[in-house]
Amino acid sequence: MMAGRPVTKRNRVLRTGLLCLVLGSLLLTSACVATDAPPNVTPKLFGMEGATNDTALGLQIITLLTALTLIPAMLMMASSFTRIVIVLSFIRNAIGVPQTPPNQILLGLTLFLTIFVMAPVWQNINAAALQPYLKNEISQDEAVERGMAPMRTFMFKQTREKDLSLFVYLAKMDRPKNQSDIPTHVLIPAFVISELKTAFQMGFLILVPFLIIDMIVSSTLMSMGMMMLPPAVISLPFKILLFVLVDGWHLVVRSLMVSFS
Repeated sequence: MMAGRPVTKRNRVLRTGLLCLVLGSLLLTSACVATDAPPNVTPKLFGMEGATNDTALGLQIITLLTALTLIPAMLMMASSFTRIVIVLSFIRNAIGVPQTPPNQILLGLTLFLTIFVMAPVWQNINAAALQPYLKNEISQDEAVERGMAPMRTFMFKQTREKDLSLFVYLAKMDRPKNQSDIPTHVLIPAFVISELKTAFQMGFLILVPFLIIDMIVSSTLMSMGMMMLPPAVISLPFKILLFVLVDGWHLVVRSLMVSFS
């Protein structure tokens, strides 16, 4: 991805961001893979291992803090997090209890489901890129290229060709001959909008049965002349009962996991 291109300021920033993505991914899966990192890893990762004076140390700290602010956004945008959190949010709104489960529980469940989905990808990154780099077996550029390969494979698998073509066109690129010709900064936004579309499609299917219950309850109340009684008051117990009887959480989580396979 980076080989053969001049090292410009933009490439350097992008490379640092990609390293943050790899590191953040591995932090989340530290319980799944064994990482024997040497004590002074941070300076090495950002190409400052030879710096010893106070100015260089300050630059290292600033670079690290800046990189850490990018990790959450990159993990959300370049992983399964987006699709999962949107679909789980649709469940709350479909049932009619927008605050149950609470946001903390919903985000926690989303995070662990994301770790479950992305663990094989992050394990490949650790084995192919991070560990060889920490052992001085490969260069930083090669580590970034190797580390992004599993992420790019995952994103290409989930990205629609139509969305990819849109950003290739907006980037004013020549028609790519294969996936390796598509830069990561073009792939990621295409992946994100594909994830949004998939999440909304799944959300629509979740909404339909609960909408039918609302329509039935509303029509029944109207036919009985009870127009002053809000239909949501009557339909809410029925929607919760339906969700429990069909084991809704099991079905939704299973559908989410299968959608990434």
